[in-house]
Amino acid sequence: MNLKQVRNIGISAHIDSGKTTLSERILFYAGRIHKIEDVRGGGDGATMDHMELEKERGITITSAATSVQWQDHKINLIDTPGHVDFTVEVERSLRVLDGAILVLCSVGGVQSQSMTVDRQMKRYHVPRLAFINKMDRTGANPFSVTKQIKEKLGADCVLMQLPIGKEEKFEGIIDLISMKAQYFDGKNGENVRIEEIPAALKADAEKHRHEMLEALSMYSDELMEKLLGEEEVSEELIHDITRHAVLEQEFTPVFLGSAFKNKGVQPLLDAVIRYLPSPPEVENKANDPVEEGKKIVLESDPNKPFVGMAFKIVDDEYGQLTYTRIYQGTIKKGEGYYNQRSGKKDRFSRIVRMHADKREEIDSASAGDIVAVMGIDCASGDTYCSEPKMCSLENIFVAAPVIKMSIQPQSRDNADKLGKALQRFRKEDPTFHVMTDEETSETVIAGMGELHLEIYVERIRREYKVDVEVGAPKVSYRESATQTYSFDHKRKKQTGGSGQYGHVVGKMGPMSEEDKIAANGEEFLFNDMVTGGRIPKQFIPAIEKGFREMLVKGPVAGFPVVNMRIDLEDGSYHDVDSSEMSFKLTAHECFRECFLKCKPVLLEPIMLVEIECPDTFQGSVVGNISAKRGIIVATDTEGKTCRIQAHVPLAETFGYSTELRSQTQGQGTFTMELCKYDQVPPNIQMEIVAERKKEDGK
Repeated sequence: MNLKQVRNIGISAHIDSGKTTLSERILFYAGRIHKIEDVRGGGDGATMDHMELEKERGITITSAATSVQWQDHKINLIDTPGHVDFTVEVERSLRVLDGAILVLCSVGGVQSQSMTVDRQMKRYHVPRLAFINKMDRTGANPFSVTKQIKEKLGADCVLMQLPIGKEEKFEGIIDLISMKAQYFDGKNGENVRIEEIPAALKADAEKHRHEMLEALSMYSDELMEKLLGEEEVSEELIHDITRHAVLEQEFTPVFLGSAFKNKGVQPLLDAVIRYLPSPPEVENKANDPVEEGKKIVLESDPNKPFVGMAFKIVDDEYGQLTYTRIYQGTIKKGEGYYNQRSGKKDRFSRIVRMHADKREEIDSASAGDIVAVMGIDCASGDTYCSEPKMCSLENIFVAAPVIKMSIQPQSRDNADKLGKALQRFRKEDPTFHVMTDEETSETVIAGMGELHLEIYVERIRREYKVDVEVGAPKVSYRESATQTYSFDHKRKKQTGGSGQYGHVVGKMGPMSEEDKIAANGEEFLFNDMVTGGRIPKQFIPAIEKGFREMLVKGPVAGFPVVNMRIDLEDGSYHDVDSSEMSFKLTAHECFRECFLKCKPVLLEPIMLVEIECPDTFQGSVVGNISAKRGIIVATDTEGKTCRIQAHVPLAETFGYSTELRSQTQGQGTFTMELCKYDQVPPNIQMEIVAERKKEDGK
């Protein structure tokens, strides 16, 4: 295999721009499949959407890999999801790819997820081509989309083709390099017919060709001279300059077509081979394990020591399948390689080439290849090498989860199965978190959005046959006193043998600011002020322990008590009937009775929410935050983007990701973190207490 004839590319875009439809056409024209299936509309569903859920919903959930041959070149292709909820799939695919196709809708143009994908491409320095899809749609405007790529993505781009006819009359394209018209004949557009440009479009084509050459002349003095001297420019020179500019990640050539109507896909494949880099043309660096900050340059040479990255993990009934990108060297079936993170040597028992969910066994794979290895146990983002402590590759960026919900099996018998499912999904997807809430002892799952968690819940039901109940996790409230109360509590119990006697006198109430400093971050301050041995010293720790034990579950609604100060001033004891236990129980009783006289209130977690959205939606977003008992802390507008900071009670944020997206046409994003605890309004406190009583009564 000649590495110069290999391309590793991904297809990324906003939701519903036609990525999977385009992948299906690429597979068909490259002879990998013999019948085109569509994402929606019956049939077996698109090849790359192989999961049942993907077929039903018509969306891509997991990225799928395949490889095709096109004009004696090998293309490894990854089709990625468009929803922001599955952003890690795009992230880890772009991390290991050498080039990408950014698909844009001819009507929608550059949308919110297109911008996210653009940021990811820039993060991993991935050169790309742009493909304006859906040219047959009403309102298709490639010129407006090209302008948006320049303005919104800050990319230098130019149309390399012009449409022949528009909207439903879209017939073909004019190639501005060869100055020929291309039509796509046959049942599935498989025959490319090349003709002269229609007379009516000739002048327009000349004008746009000149614009294209002017844009490219910024990257070549030779071309600039030819244009100034009005000399003929050869096709070869245009291809060379375009390729060089794309590889430098400075220029994005724009192509047109309609994947659904089978038009414009073959010229796009030609462009992939012409302009996107082969593995040796991309510089990959790894971190030196010994010298911090030092980089090791990897070479796409099959004879050098092996370096590869496990970028995606899938657990299925046959065991763990680890998608691996080989950067240097060769791997052979049955050989052992070292995991650089754990230092463990793993045996690569089987190597397979993937075609969506189908696999083809191979004996070896070398630099530049993307394959899957079976039978190894590792984590997503691990580096494998032929030697221990050789080098490690830069890891994949993982965003923090933004939404949580509780999950439990409907029947106790399924707890093990649910545990297995959660363990598997957590391993496969770094943005899916599983934790146990210590206070409510619920199992809580967290992810990138409601759709993300909804899909996992559905997969647990289908793949593990476990019926689960999900709910918004209970908010962890706190209880706190608002005023000081003086107590005088005596416990006298006489039973057969020695009795129990304890007597405590003092004050309990909220901490002052000085107290908080003295408590050194603790939520409880206990002061022993007893003098003259009124209570023997050995009983004092038992009294403190008794009060502390009561703080775990407050008497108002069973939530932890915080910000509490207790001064023990006086008391009495009995020579025979007093013991550590009797004083501890005295403290229990005292707290239970007297805390309610300190006018306690509930405190709720307040989140600092930071929202980014286009400035046109600022009014409605701010209005909605106020309706959620939120307080706007700061707003700031930069260009056309507005940033809003607000304090919002956690209880009001459930479902907010969906609300924000529907309010901002999918363009709003938000992050949140715990800011402080604050008092719950009295009417809401009454509801919470009533709800807790109902739960305890069950």
